[in-house]
Amino acid sequence: MKERILTGDRITGKLHLGHYVGSLKNRVELQHQYDTFLLLADVQALTTHFDQPELIQRNLRQVAMDYLAAGIEPEKATILVQSLIPEIAELTAYFSMFVTVNALRHNPTIKAEATERGFQDMYYGFLGYPVSQTADITFCKASLVPVGEDQLPHIEQSRKIVRRFNQLYKPVLIEPRALVGEIPRLVGLDGNSKMSKSLGNAIYLDSTPEEISQQIQKATTDPARIRKSDPGHPDICPIYAYHQAFRPQGAQEIHEDCTKGQIGCSECKRKIFATINELLEPMRERRVTYQNHPKRVDEILISGTETARLAAKETMLEVREAMGMNYFAVDA
Repeated sequence: MKERILTGDRITGKLHLGHYVGSLKNRVELQHQYDTFLLLADVQALTTHFDQPELIQRNLRQVAMDYLAAGIEPEKATILVQSLIPEIAELTAYFSMFVTVNALRHNPTIKAEATERGFQDMYYGFLGYPVSQTADITFCKASLVPVGEDQLPHIEQSRKIVRRFNQLYKPVLIEPRALVGEIPRLVGLDGNSKMSKSLGNAIYLDSTPEEISQQIQKATTDPARIRKSDPGHPDICPIYAYHQAFRPQGAQEIHEDCTKGQIGCSECKRKIFATINELLEPMRERRVTYQNHPKRVDEILISGTETARLAAKETMLEVREAMGMNYFAVDA
Protein backbone atom coordinates (compact mmCIF):
# COMPACT_ATOMS: atom_id res chain seq x y z
CA MET A 1 0.00 0.00 0.00
CA LYS A 2 1.39 3.39 -1.03
CA GLU A 3 2.22 6.03 1.55
CA ARG A 4 -0.26 8.92 1.38
CA ILE A 5 0.51 12.59 0.74
CA LEU A 6 -1.77 15.51 1.57
CA THR A 7 -1.04 18.97 0.26
CA GLY A 8 -3.00 21.88 -1.14
CA ASP A 9 -3.58 25.61 -1.29
CA ARG A 10 -5.86 28.25 0.12
CA ILE A 11 -7.79 29.35 -2.94
CA THR A 12 -7.31 33.08 -2.49
CA GLY A 13 -5.90 33.59 -5.99
CA LYS A 14 -4.16 32.06 -8.96
CA LEU A 15 -0.97 30.07 -8.43
CA HIS A 16 2.38 31.56 -9.42
CA LEU A 17 5.97 30.46 -9.94
CA GLY A 18 6.64 30.63 -6.21
CA HIS A 19 3.96 27.99 -5.65
CA TYR A 20 5.40 25.93 -8.49
CA VAL A 21 9.00 25.70 -7.26
CA GLY A 22 8.00 25.63 -3.58
CA SER A 23 5.57 22.73 -3.76
CA LEU A 24 3.61 22.16 -6.98
CA LYS A 25 6.54 20.85 -9.03
CA ASN A 26 7.20 18.39 -6.20
CA ARG A 27 3.57 17.27 -6.20
CA VAL A 28 3.60 16.55 -9.93
CA GLU A 29 6.62 14.28 -9.49
CA LEU A 30 5.40 12.62 -6.29
CA GLN A 31 1.97 11.65 -7.66
CA HIS A 32 3.67 8.75 -9.46
CA GLN A 33 5.13 7.35 -6.21
CA TYR A 34 2.51 8.15 -3.56
CA ASP A 35 -1.23 8.11 -2.99
CA THR A 36 -1.67 11.86 -3.47
CA PHE A 37 -4.49 14.02 -2.07
CA LEU A 38 -4.65 17.66 -3.21
CA LEU A 39 -6.85 19.94 -1.12
CA LEU A 40 -8.60 23.05 -2.44
CA ALA A 41 -8.78 24.87 0.90
CA ASP A 42 -11.83 27.07 0.46
CA VAL A 43 -12.68 27.17 4.19
CA GLN A 44 -9.17 28.29 5.09
CA ALA A 45 -9.36 30.96 2.39
CA LEU A 46 -12.05 32.53 4.58
CA THR A 47 -9.48 33.19 7.32
CA THR A 48 -8.34 36.25 5.36
CA HIS A 49 -11.12 36.65 2.77
CA PHE A 50 -14.33 35.96 4.71
CA ASP A 51 -15.88 39.09 3.15
CA GLN A 52 -15.10 37.98 -0.43
CA PRO A 53 -16.99 34.71 -1.01
CA GLU A 54 -17.31 35.47 -4.71
CA LEU A 55 -13.51 35.52 -5.03
CA ILE A 56 -13.23 32.10 -3.40
CA GLN A 57 -15.95 30.67 -5.62
CA ARG A 58 -14.20 32.00 -8.72
CA ASN A 59 -10.81 30.69 -7.64
CA LEU A 60 -11.98 27.13 -6.94
CA ARG A 61 -11.88 26.09 -10.59
CA GLN A 62 -9.01 28.45 -11.36
CA VAL A 63 -6.67 26.74 -8.89
CA ALA A 64 -7.96 23.31 -9.93
CA MET A 65 -6.96 24.18 -13.50
CA ASP A 66 -3.56 25.38 -12.24
CA TYR A 67 -3.04 21.90 -10.79
CA LEU A 68 -4.15 20.13 -13.95
CA ALA A 69 -2.20 22.46 -16.23
CA ALA A 70 0.97 21.93 -14.18
CA GLY A 71 0.73 18.19 -14.76
CA ILE A 72 -1.41 16.77 -11.96
CA GLU A 73 -3.18 13.71 -13.40
CA PRO A 74 -6.67 12.97 -12.01
CA GLU A 75 -6.05 9.26 -12.59
CA LYS A 76 -3.10 9.40 -10.19
CA ALA A 77 -4.05 12.17 -7.73
CA THR A 78 -7.22 12.96 -5.80
CA ILE A 79 -8.28 16.63 -5.97
CA LEU A 80 -10.87 17.50 -3.33
CA VAL A 81 -12.84 20.47 -2.00
CA GLN A 82 -12.26 21.12 1.70
CA SER A 83 -15.73 22.41 2.60
CA LEU A 84 -17.37 19.27 1.19
CA ILE A 85 -15.59 17.05 3.74
CA PRO A 86 -17.52 17.73 7.00
CA GLU A 87 -15.24 15.34 8.90
CA ILE A 88 -12.46 17.94 8.60
CA ALA A 89 -14.56 20.43 10.57
CA GLU A 90 -15.35 17.76 13.15
CA LEU A 91 -11.67 16.91 13.62
CA THR A 92 -10.84 20.61 13.88
CA ALA A 93 -13.32 20.93 16.74
CA TYR A 94 -11.85 17.95 18.59
CA PHE A 95 -8.27 19.18 18.22
CA SER A 96 -9.20 22.70 19.36
CA MET A 97 -10.21 21.34 22.77
CA PHE A 98 -6.59 20.73 23.79
CA VAL A 99 -4.59 23.29 21.76
CA THR A 100 -3.82 26.44 23.76
CA VAL A 101 -4.18 29.98 22.45
CA ASN A 102 -0.58 30.72 23.47
CA ALA A 103 0.71 27.84 21.34
CA LEU A 104 -1.07 29.32 18.33
CA ARG A 105 0.04 32.89 19.04
CA HIS A 106 3.67 31.78 19.15
CA ASN A 107 3.51 30.18 15.69
CA PRO A 108 6.01 32.30 13.67
CA THR A 109 4.05 31.99 10.43
CA ILE A 110 0.85 33.20 12.11
CA LYS A 111 2.71 36.12 13.71
CA ALA A 112 4.40 37.11 10.45
CA GLU A 113 1.21 37.01 8.40
CA ALA A 114 -0.76 38.90 11.07
CA THR A 115 1.89 41.65 10.95
CA GLU A 116 1.93 41.65 7.14
CA ARG A 117 -1.86 42.04 7.03
CA GLY A 118 -1.96 44.63 9.79
CA PHE A 119 -4.18 42.57 12.09
CA GLN A 120 -4.38 44.36 15.46
CA ASP A 121 -6.70 41.71 16.86
CA MET A 122 -6.59 38.26 15.23
CA TYR A 123 -9.79 36.52 14.21
CA TYR A 124 -10.49 33.15 15.82
CA GLY A 125 -10.40 31.34 12.47
CA PHE A 126 -7.12 32.99 11.46
CA LEU A 127 -5.46 32.16 14.76
CA GLY A 128 -6.72 28.58 14.59
CA TYR A 129 -5.49 27.98 11.04
CA PRO A 130 -2.84 25.42 12.15
CA VAL A 131 -5.52 23.41 13.96
CA SER A 132 -7.66 23.29 10.83
CA GLN A 133 -4.60 22.36 8.77
CA THR A 134 -3.89 19.47 11.13
CA ALA A 135 -7.39 18.17 10.48
CA ASP A 136 -6.73 18.46 6.72
CA ILE A 137 -3.68 16.26 7.06
CA THR A 138 -5.09 13.70 9.47
CA PHE A 139 -8.58 13.11 8.05
CA CYS A 140 -7.04 10.90 5.36
CA LYS A 141 -4.08 9.69 7.45
CA ALA A 142 -1.47 11.40 5.29
CA SER A 143 2.10 10.85 6.43
CA LEU A 144 3.89 13.28 4.09
CA VAL A 145 3.08 16.94 3.41
CA PRO A 146 4.87 18.73 0.53
CA VAL A 147 4.96 22.41 1.55
CA GLY A 148 6.76 25.68 1.00
CA GLU A 149 9.29 26.84 3.58
CA ASP A 150 6.82 29.26 5.20
CA GLN A 151 4.52 26.37 6.15
CA LEU A 152 7.10 24.43 8.19
CA PRO A 153 5.97 25.91 11.55
CA HIS A 154 2.41 24.75 10.77
CA ILE A 155 3.60 21.20 10.11
CA GLU A 156 5.60 21.14 13.33
CA GLN A 157 2.52 22.31 15.20
CA SER A 158 0.48 19.59 13.47
CA ARG A 159 2.96 16.98 14.66
CA LYS A 160 2.53 18.20 18.24
CA ILE A 161 -1.27 18.12 17.97
CA VAL A 162 -1.27 14.57 16.59
CA ARG A 163 1.18 13.46 19.27
CA ARG A 164 -1.04 14.95 21.97
CA PHE A 165 -4.17 13.30 20.55
CA ASN A 166 -2.49 9.90 20.42
CA GLN A 167 -1.30 10.30 24.01
CA LEU A 168 -4.71 11.40 25.29
CA TYR A 169 -6.73 8.70 23.54
CA LYS A 170 -5.31 5.97 21.30
CA PRO A 171 -2.51 6.10 18.69
CA VAL A 172 -4.81 6.08 15.68
CA LEU A 173 -3.45 9.16 13.86
CA ILE A 174 -0.21 9.46 11.86
CA GLU A 175 2.37 12.10 12.76
CA PRO A 176 3.08 13.88 9.44
CA ARG A 177 6.47 14.77 7.98
CA ALA A 178 7.16 17.86 5.88
CA LEU A 179 8.67 17.65 2.41
CA VAL A 180 10.12 20.94 1.13
CA GLY A 181 10.87 21.59 -2.55
CA GLU A 182 14.37 22.16 -3.94
CA ILE A 183 13.71 25.93 -3.97
CA PRO A 184 11.90 26.47 -0.66
CA ARG A 185 11.22 30.16 -1.29
CA LEU A 186 11.26 32.17 -4.53
CA VAL A 187 12.13 35.85 -4.39
CA GLY A 188 9.57 38.33 -5.77
CA LEU A 189 9.99 40.44 -8.90
CA ASP A 190 10.49 43.50 -6.69
CA GLY A 191 13.30 41.87 -4.72
CA ASN A 192 11.06 41.02 -1.77
CA SER A 193 12.16 37.80 -0.08
CA LYS A 194 8.96 36.03 -1.15
CA MET A 195 6.94 35.98 -4.37
CA SER A 196 3.36 36.64 -3.31
CA LYS A 197 0.02 37.40 -4.94
CA SER A 198 -0.82 39.83 -2.11
CA LEU A 199 2.40 41.80 -2.79
CA GLY A 200 1.79 41.94 -6.55
CA ASN A 201 5.30 40.69 -7.36
CA ALA A 202 4.44 37.37 -8.99
CA ILE A 203 4.47 35.65 -12.39
CA TYR A 204 1.34 33.49 -12.63
CA LEU A 205 1.22 30.02 -14.13
CA ASP A 206 -1.41 31.12 -16.66
CA SER A 207 0.59 34.18 -17.81
CA THR A 208 0.82 34.85 -21.54
CA PRO A 209 4.24 35.40 -23.17
CA GLU A 210 3.45 39.13 -23.30
CA GLU A 211 2.61 39.24 -19.59
CA ILE A 212 5.75 37.32 -18.65
CA SER A 213 7.89 39.67 -20.74
CA GLN A 214 6.32 42.78 -19.19
CA GLN A 215 6.76 41.45 -15.65
CA ILE A 216 10.39 40.50 -16.19
CA GLN A 217 11.21 43.81 -17.86
CA LYS A 218 9.82 45.66 -14.82
CA ALA A 219 11.66 43.43 -12.34
CA THR A 220 14.19 44.91 -9.94
CA THR A 221 17.88 44.35 -10.71
CA ASP A 222 21.14 45.47 -9.08
CA PRO A 223 20.43 49.17 -8.27
CA ALA A 224 24.15 50.03 -8.21
CA ARG A 225 24.66 48.87 -11.78
CA ILE A 226 24.18 51.66 -14.35
CA ARG A 227 26.19 50.51 -17.38
CA LYS A 228 26.63 47.04 -18.83
CA SER A 229 30.37 47.20 -18.14
CA ASP A 230 29.79 47.89 -14.43
CA PRO A 231 30.53 44.83 -12.26
CA GLY A 232 27.21 43.46 -10.99
CA HIS A 233 26.12 41.83 -7.76
CA PRO A 234 23.96 38.90 -8.90
CA ASP A 235 23.38 37.60 -5.37
CA ILE A 236 21.07 40.56 -4.64
CA CYS A 237 19.27 40.40 -8.00
CA PRO A 238 15.92 38.55 -8.32
CA ILE A 239 16.60 37.83 -12.00
CA TYR A 240 19.71 35.86 -11.05
CA ALA A 241 17.65 33.99 -8.44
CA TYR A 242 15.32 32.95 -11.29
CA HIS A 243 18.30 31.71 -13.30
CA GLN A 244 19.27 29.57 -10.32
CA ALA A 245 15.74 28.23 -9.99
CA PHE A 246 14.77 27.68 -13.63
CA ARG A 247 18.01 27.31 -15.61
CA PRO A 248 20.56 26.10 -13.03
CA GLN A 249 22.80 24.70 -15.77
CA GLY A 250 23.54 28.25 -16.96
CA ALA A 251 23.41 30.10 -13.65
CA GLN A 252 27.14 29.94 -12.92
CA GLU A 253 27.97 31.47 -16.31
CA ILE A 254 25.46 34.27 -15.67
CA HIS A 255 27.04 34.90 -12.27
CA GLU A 256 30.55 35.15 -13.72
CA ASP A 257 29.53 37.34 -16.69
CA CYS A 258 27.53 39.66 -14.43
CA THR A 259 30.30 40.15 -11.88
CA LYS A 260 32.78 40.86 -14.71
CA GLY A 261 30.43 43.30 -16.46
CA GLN A 262 30.24 41.08 -19.56
CA ILE A 263 26.44 40.73 -19.72
CA GLY A 264 23.83 43.45 -19.36
CA CYS A 265 20.60 43.26 -17.39
CA SER A 266 18.49 43.31 -20.57
CA GLU A 267 20.23 40.25 -22.02
CA CYS A 268 20.04 38.49 -18.67
CA LYS A 269 16.29 39.16 -18.60
CA ARG A 270 15.84 37.92 -22.19
CA LYS A 271 17.48 34.62 -21.30
CA ILE A 272 15.27 34.00 -18.26
CA PHE A 273 12.16 35.09 -20.16
CA ALA A 274 12.83 32.39 -22.77
CA THR A 275 13.28 29.75 -20.06
CA ILE A 276 10.16 30.68 -18.06
CA ASN A 277 8.03 30.99 -21.18
CA GLU A 278 9.20 27.54 -22.31
CA LEU A 279 8.27 26.14 -18.87
CA LEU A 280 4.77 27.66 -18.95
CA GLU A 281 3.93 26.94 -22.61
CA PRO A 282 2.78 23.31 -22.08
CA MET A 283 0.84 24.46 -19.01
CA ARG A 284 -1.01 27.01 -21.13
CA GLU A 285 -1.83 24.34 -23.69
CA ARG A 286 -3.22 21.94 -21.07
CA ARG A 287 -5.19 24.78 -19.48
CA VAL A 288 -6.95 25.57 -22.75
CA THR A 289 -8.21 21.98 -22.91
CA TYR A 290 -9.83 22.29 -19.49
CA GLN A 291 -11.09 25.82 -20.12
CA ASN A 292 -12.90 24.48 -23.17
CA HIS A 293 -14.40 21.63 -21.11
CA PRO A 294 -15.36 23.14 -17.71
CA LYS A 295 -17.67 20.23 -16.93
CA ARG A 296 -14.65 17.94 -16.99
CA VAL A 297 -13.06 20.04 -14.22
CA ASP A 298 -16.23 19.70 -12.12
CA GLU A 299 -16.30 15.94 -12.70
CA ILE A 300 -12.70 15.65 -11.47
CA LEU A 301 -13.51 17.64 -8.32
CA ILE A 302 -16.68 15.69 -7.59
CA SER A 303 -14.96 12.33 -8.06
CA GLY A 304 -11.96 13.36 -5.95
CA THR A 305 -14.12 14.73 -3.15
CA GLU A 306 -16.19 11.53 -3.05
CA THR A 307 -13.00 9.45 -2.79
CA ALA A 308 -11.68 11.66 0.00
CA ARG A 309 -14.99 11.49 1.85
CA LEU A 310 -14.71 7.70 2.05
CA ALA A 311 -11.26 8.02 3.62
CA ALA A 312 -12.58 10.64 6.03
CA LYS A 313 -15.42 8.42 7.22
CA GLU A 314 -13.03 5.54 7.90
CA THR A 315 -10.70 7.78 9.91
CA MET A 316 -13.53 9.28 11.95
CA LEU A 317 -14.81 5.85 12.95
CA GLU A 318 -11.40 5.22 14.54
CA VAL A 319 -11.20 8.71 16.05
CA ARG A 320 -14.64 8.50 17.68
CA GLU A 321 -13.90 5.03 18.99
CA ALA A 322 -10.58 6.21 20.44
CA MET A 323 -12.36 9.10 22.17
CA GLY A 324 -15.23 6.93 23.41
CA MET A 325 -17.73 8.88 21.30
CA ASN A 326 -19.06 5.98 19.24
CA TYR A 327 -22.30 5.79 21.25
CA PHE A 328 -24.67 4.34 18.66
CA ALA A 329 -25.44 4.57 14.95
CA VAL A 330 -27.67 7.39 13.69
CA ASP A 331 -29.07 7.61 10.19
CA ALA A 332 -27.42 10.54 8.44
